[in-house]
Amino acid sequence: MSSIDIARTWRLRVGERAGEARWVRPALFVLLAATAVAYTWNLSASGYANSFYAAAVQAGTESWKALFFGSLDSSSFITVDKPPASLWVMAISGRIFGFSSWSMLVPQALEGVAAVALLYAAVKRSFGAGAGLAAGALLAMTPVAALMFRFNNPDALLVMLLVAAAYCLMRAIEQAGTRWILATGALVGFAFLAKMGQALLVVPGFGLAYLVAAPTGLRRRLAQLAGGLLVLVTACGWWVAIVALLPASSRPFIDGSPDNNIFNLIFGYNGFSRIFGGGGPGGGGGAGGVGFSGEPGFLRLFDPLMGGQASWLLPAALLALPLGFWLRRNHGRTDRQRAALIAWGGWLLVTAAVFSFSSGIIHTYYTVALAPAIAALVAIGAVMLWQERGHLWARLLASSAIAGTAGWAYVLLQRTPSFEAWLTPVIVAAAALACICLLGFERRGKTLWVLVATAGAIACLGGPFAYTLQTIWTAHNGSLAAAGPQTTTSAFAPGGGGFAGRFGIGGVPSRGTSGGFPGGGFAQRGGLGGSGGGVVGAPSGGFPGALGGGFSGAGGFAGRGRSGAGGLVGSAVGTSSALVAALERDANRYRWVAATDGSTSAATLELDSGGKPVMAIGGFNNNGGLLTLAQFERYVERSEIHYYIASGGGGAGFGGSGSSAITSWVESHFSAETIGGTTVYDLSR
Repeated sequence: MSSIDIARTWRLRVGERAGEARWVRPALFVLLAATAVAYTWNLSASGYANSFYAAAVQAGTESWKALFFGSLDSSSFITVDKPPASLWVMAISGRIFGFSSWSMLVPQALEGVAAVALLYAAVKRSFGAGAGLAAGALLAMTPVAALMFRFNNPDALLVMLLVAAAYCLMRAIEQAGTRWILATGALVGFAFLAKMGQALLVVPGFGLAYLVAAPTGLRRRLAQLAGGLLVLVTACGWWVAIVALLPASSRPFIDGSPDNNIFNLIFGYNGFSRIFGGGGPGGGGGAGGVGFSGEPGFLRLFDPLMGGQASWLLPAALLALPLGFWLRRNHGRTDRQRAALIAWGGWLLVTAAVFSFSSGIIHTYYTVALAPAIAALVAIGAVMLWQERGHLWARLLASSAIAGTAGWAYVLLQRTPSFEAWLTPVIVAAAALACICLLGFERRGKTLWVLVATAGAIACLGGPFAYTLQTIWTAHNGSLAAAGPQTTTSAFAPGGGGFAGRFGIGGVPSRGTSGGFPGGGFAQRGGLGGSGGGVVGAPSGGFPGALGGGFSGAGGFAGRGRSGAGGLVGSAVGTSSALVAALERDANRYRWVAATDGSTSAATLELDSGGKPVMAIGGFNNNGGLLTLAQFERYVERSEIHYYIASGGGGAGFGGSGSSAITSWVESHFSAETIGGTTVYDLSR
């Protein structure tokens, strides 16, 4: 090759890269910037979000031991009922910038931005930049993703790590790279430290994709997968081993485990009990699962509780999967596009099956784990159909997908009839226009294809985009946060009203601060795990109207007090300034400034008192921290507890109190006094 040819080739390649950069990189920058703005917009409005995890984050900023174990309190009486990886990220942010709502929630938002970027990169490797950008955008505008990446539950870190693992898997499949498959295992293992067994739901699809498509011999593929599995176990097992091997006296109680055993938490409360139920709320019982997410079955992900979270594009994703396999049917074993379909399809099908048929507790926000797979498959299917748009069968299939997706959006929107009533006819009209243009015109120029793409996007994405905007605009607190406006068929559904008036597009005015039942409804603006004050039908300002704790405040069934941190059951009147002053008085003399029933009550007291450690007897739902009376007496004899607050001044955690013997002993040996409307017992007297 002559020097002229070399120069021409170099200019051509540089020109191609420059041409791609002029389109792809700016588009990616806009996508990530828009996601960052959306996920950080008015982020501190949610206060401490889920007070249960917020108290643990705060404890981690004050004690390295509490940080390592994921303790609820800085004196490390008991952990939260999940492993601590997500708490590590938020607590380290708090150590750097000081503990606040912002320092706690910004890492969650950034994890969302990273998940979008990683999903783009993963899909792009097999299907091009257009598919990658579409997948990233679809993930960003999934309502439950907008909720969880602005909240302090462990799901944000879980999803980001799993998407990162998928990216490494795509790299591994390209070249049978051992380092990449080991990295995949490491990321899934670390995701286990965010939410335990839920992280493993992607493993069957990932393993099958690599086993089928990696460009190397079967023996080497099996050896590499074994290595990846070993790294996975190591990445999560080191922390589990430390907790298991340490004497119980050297670490906090393990919440969620009645016998204070980490393996009980892994295989019981957060494992098989979630799938098979049993044991009531403490064991992930069937009744709790039905109450939080509807009856188990094929259609659970589409029911009034779960449907609005992530199912908008689920039918299209399920259609894209067989379409992709059929189009790649004649390609060889190592076809990367088919391998990607196996990975994303396995992720979707296994996770959806577990969420659909589990008899234990499955919360609606768990569906955020479906969002990356749905987004990837829909983007892949759309690109494949676009490439085949010259064929009638492709246009028929595209029309069916658009009509079906718009039809399902219509059903979902009818469950929230007061939410942006103008949106339904717009979606129906856009779907009709897209289908007519696809099937009704013989000649299709560039302008017509642009019209089809625009109308199809409005028809398919108008609903979830509107729900996502509403979710971003609404503050969320408590243990039962959910995305989107309140449905008409469920007391546990999220609250919400319109965003049109806020954004200047007209429509049904919002009711209260975030709509729903006047001012929010049962689960979103108060009630069980709500994000605002009040009970069913109460005004957004609360039952009497003040923005404080309890029925007059925001957050949880019984309020959030001054802390702004919602909860399932908290103090009935919040934490009064007088009680806070009492807890802070001589706090350094005691290991715990108070003991109370339930982690949620303890978390509220900790947050309101600036992080003073509170002993949470019984843990989150009476499945951990089960002290005997003799143990409690020894703590009192050593003057390690200042006050005892029966039922946290407003009820124990979710499962009630297991400390009746302790309560009776305290009542018989100490005098009750009332501080700021709360009955307490001074154990130092």
